[in-house]
Amino acid sequence: MYVARLSATDFRSYAQVDLDFDPGVTALVGPNGQGKTNLVEAIGYLATLASHRVAHDAPLVREGAERAVVRGVVVQDGRETLLEVEVTPGRANRARRGGAALPKARDLLGTLRTVLFAPEDLAIVKGDPSGRRDFLDDLLVARAPRYAAVRSDYDRVLRQRNALLKSAGSARRAGAQLRTLDVWDAHLATAGAALLAGRHELVEALHPLVDKSYAAVSRGGGPTAMEYSSSVAPEIAGSTDRELLEAALSAAVAASRDKELDRGLTLVGPHRDDLVLSIGGLPARGYASHGESWSLALALRLAAYDLLRADGGEPVLILDDVFAELDAARRESLADLVAPAEQVLITAAVASDVPEQLVGARYDVAAGQVRRVR
Repeated sequence: MYVARLSATDFRSYAQVDLDFDPGVTALVGPNGQGKTNLVEAIGYLATLASHRVAHDAPLVREGAERAVVRGVVVQDGRETLLEVEVTPGRANRARRGGAALPKARDLLGTLRTVLFAPEDLAIVKGDPSGRRDFLDDLLVARAPRYAAVRSDYDRVLRQRNALLKSAGSARRAGAQLRTLDVWDAHLATAGAALLAGRHELVEALHPLVDKSYAAVSRGGGPTAMEYSSSVAPEIAGSTDRELLEAALSAAVAASRDKELDRGLTLVGPHRDDLVLSIGGLPARGYASHGESWSLALALRLAAYDLLRADGGEPVLILDDVFAELDAARRESLADLVAPAEQVLITAAVASDVPEQLVGARYDVAAGQVRRVR
C-alpha cells in the first residue's frame, strides 16, 4: 500500500497543495514552521480521521476558510482508490471513497493504514495513562475499524452517565434519576466490556513484537513487559470473555455507586485503566532513561507496524521529525528497520538528518511552497 497523490485545500497553512509520491522513501525537507508536518498530518488524517498534533479539528482549517478538504489516491495491489474528507469544525465531517459519498466519515477507516512516528510518541512512555489508552484504542481501530463505533459508544455512554451522576448526586433521594442511572450502568458495562476485550487481545498480540523491536532498536536492551492495569478487578486481567468482563464491570460500578455520586464522576471502567510498560523489570515511567524511553516508544510503533502488516496490507510509514531526536546508534537502527517498507514518508529540518539508508525522492518545503528536487 502506498499514497500516490495528495491534494489539500485550505488545510493548515496551505490554500492549495498537490503532490505526487512514489513507492519507497520520500523526504520532505525544510526549516521548522514551513509546513512539512502539515503534509504528513493530512495523510494521517485520511487514514485515522484524527490529527497526531491536536485533539480538535478547528486548527486544521486554514485561517479565514470555512472548511478544509483532503484528497488522496491510495494504491494497493495495483488498484487506485480516491479518498476524500471534508473537515468542517462544529459539524460532522463528510467522506467519499472512489467518488461515492459514505454514510458516515468513519466508514472510510481501514482503506488507508498508516503508522506515524513523531516526537510526541515519547509521551506514550513517559506521560499520563490517557496517552497509552489512546495508543491501544487507535491501533484497535486501525486493525478493525468496527472498534471506532465501540469507542464512540463508550465515550457517549460515559458522558451521559457522568452528567447524570452530577445531577443525581445533588439529590440523592431523586428515585427517577437513580433508576435512570441503573440503565446507564448497564450500557456502560456492555460498551466497556467490548472495549476491554479488544484491548486485552491487542496487548497479548503486541507484547512479543514490542520486545523484539525494542531489542533491535536498543541493540540488545531489555527485556520489556506490558501489563494491562484494570480499574475493574484484577481477576479479569487479560480476559477476552465479554460476558465475564461485563459482569465484572457491572459489579465494580455497583460497588462504586456511593463514591461516584459524591464525586459526580464514573470511577471504574476502561477510561480509568493503564498500560504498564516495563524495561528490565522496572516501570518505564519514572525509571527508564531518556534513551530507553525513546527506544521503547519506537518499539511500540514498530510493533504496531508489524501487527498491521501481519493482518494484511502493509501500512504507510510516516516519520515526522524523528531522526533529529535520536542519537546516532538509534538513528541507524531505526533506519535499517524501516528501509524495507513499501512507502516511507519522512520530514526533516535539514537533509543531513535523513540517514543514508533512507535516501530517495525529496521535496524541499519553504514559505509554504513545496518543490521536488529529486
